Amino acid sequence: MTTLLEVRYRAVLRLLPAYYRREREEEMVETYLEDLDRDTQDESRPTLGEVASIAALAVRSRLGAAGAPRPYVLLGSGVRLFALAAVLLQAASAVVEPVLQLTWSFTRGGAQRRLFLAEFTDHGLLTGVVTAAQLVVPLGWTAAYFALLHDRRRLARTCALVAAVPSLWPLLGPLTGAILPSMPGFAVTFALLAWLPALALCAAHHRDAPAARLPAGSPGQVFLATCVLMGASQVLLPAAADLVWAPANCFVVGALGWLLWSGRRTDRGVPGGALALAGLGLLLLAVRVAALYPWLRVPGAGGYVGGGLGQTAALALLTVVLAVAGRREVAAR
Repeated sequence: MTTLLEVRYRAVLRLLPAYYRREREEEMVETYLEDLDRDTQDESRPTLGEVASIAALAVRSRLGAAGAPRPYVLLGSGVRLFALAAVLLQAASAVVEPVLQLTWSFTRGGAQRRLFLAEFTDHGLLTGVVTAAQLVVPLGWTAAYFALLHDRRRLARTCALVAAVPSLWPLLGPLTGAILPSMPGFAVTFALLAWLPALALCAAHHRDAPAARLPAGSPGQVFLATCVLMGASQVLLPAAADLVWAPANCFVVGALGWLLWSGRRTDRGVPGGALALAGLGLLLLAVRVAALYPWLRVPGAGGYVGGGLGQTAALALLTVVLAVAGRREVAAR
């Protein structure tokens, strides 16, 4: 006779994909129930730890665990590549942005230097601490990138989650009484640009996943090239530069290079690449539009708006092309 506890366990196990339940559901239910008194099973429930463990297993089994069917392997590979590409952009931006800011502030005379230091000293202790943290803490993206490519997964997950925290300040700052620019759409999308890759890294680079690797080049070479491209895009077109300008330019160049590279390959390569880049392109496009929209009718912002519109068009076109390529890849596989 089926007990109420068994029914509850089977309900929780429905979090797992069908292929996994077919193979192991009965074994798992027997394991959960074997040491429990049958007379008390109608009054018991799965523990919070058991539910959390099953939920984590559900994520791993859907993102390309060992023995997973091909659709789940493709999904897992795509999410891992999305996380790796997004973490690379965040890692380079975390280095380039403060370097350029410090260089500009300390090479333009005493007035510019005092203006920079005033951001840490003239707006209260909390704002000063947050400003310093927004410069230093995002360097965790760089640590996460190199840790991930050296197969230090736990360190990579920790660094990515910590590095994403400063992106929440524009959302949480008003709750502390801090005065922040009123751009809620940009604040939300910019936070998503940090947290979605961090959560994707935690979910997809689990212990059963293959080691992260780049399609070409060493981790240091790719990182340096990304930093150079980001710095050049800001120095050459400073009127259009904002927090998403350089990462989006790097994405455009990288996605074009990937399309040309994959078009020359005779084998299928790593699965999920087009879908991964399409997802990242869509996320960057959302941030680009959210940053640009408040400036469309501002007098004197023509240079910024023109550059932003051009970048928006490039992102939209590339995202569509990558989505079509990803759909063809899924159909071919």
